[in-house]
Amino acid sequence: MNTQAEFNYDRVARAITFIRSNFKEQPSLNEIAESVHLSPYHFQRLFTEWAGVSPKKFMQYISVEHAKKMLKEAQVTLSEAAMETGFSGTGRLHDLFVNIEGMTPGEYKNGGENLEINYSFAESPFGKLIVASTPKGICHMSFVDDGKEGFEDLKSRFPNANYRQLLDKNQQDGLAIFRDDWSKQERIKLHLNGTPFQLKVWETLLKIPTGSLTVYGSIAHKIERPKASRAVGTAIGKNPVAFLIPCHRVIQSTGKIGDYMWGSTRKSAIIGWEAAQMAPAE
Repeated sequence: MNTQAEFNYDRVARAITFIRSNFKEQPSLNEIAESVHLSPYHFQRLFTEWAGVSPKKFMQYISVEHAKKMLKEAQVTLSEAAMETGFSGTGRLHDLFVNIEGMTPGEYKNGGENLEINYSFAESPFGKLIVASTPKGICHMSFVDDGKEGFEDLKSRFPNANYRQLLDKNQQDGLAIFRDDWSKQERIKLHLNGTPFQLKVWETLLKIPTGSLTVYGSIAHKIERPKASRAVGTAIGKNPVAFLIPCHRVIQSTGKIGDYMWGSTRKSAIIGWEAAQMAPAE
């Protein structure tokens, strides 16, 4: 059964799809509201409660022009210190609070036959999630439209592991990233199966500050593989942990949002939502 949060996100997602499809025409509030079968008043209130900004402001955050401006500013004004520490000027926790540990060959042997995996389902501002963890940390987090399909996808990644539906502390620490108050956030631990190259790319993604954007070539330069943009893109596409490893912050050099494992509309939603969270209060 869908929760109210899922219904709300579904309406917001449909509105974002409409905005993205009709951005050049700069649709009015009435037109956007009509596309999701709500009155302008109720739509404005729903959208602002979800995003923290008006639909008009959100349109600006997901525009190509805004993305290009962010990419340019990142090249000119973003200090290496900020990239390396991962902390924003406001003192909010940034993504380097996430610690990645690679699985050993023994842990992943024969499809994860040595792994004990707990999993659970949770709500997020961007729809339902399945999150799974070993005793060492989160090994999988994915947006899901159908819980059964989400669990089958998890099992396909570790077909011989032992599974138990249980919300454990590792999962709780990871899911806390969606809370407004991060002051008591525990260090988030990830336990991932990946090649050394993939792990290096995923670790580099953690250095992109919340609300910022970058491109594939920039990641390639950061890992000292400037000609490996395509391989970087492939590694990003295999990211096993949605949102916590922020692959959504990597876009095309043209400023277009680009593809996303969990849907380009959801990627737009996350990018706009993060920009709204980091924007100064009006």
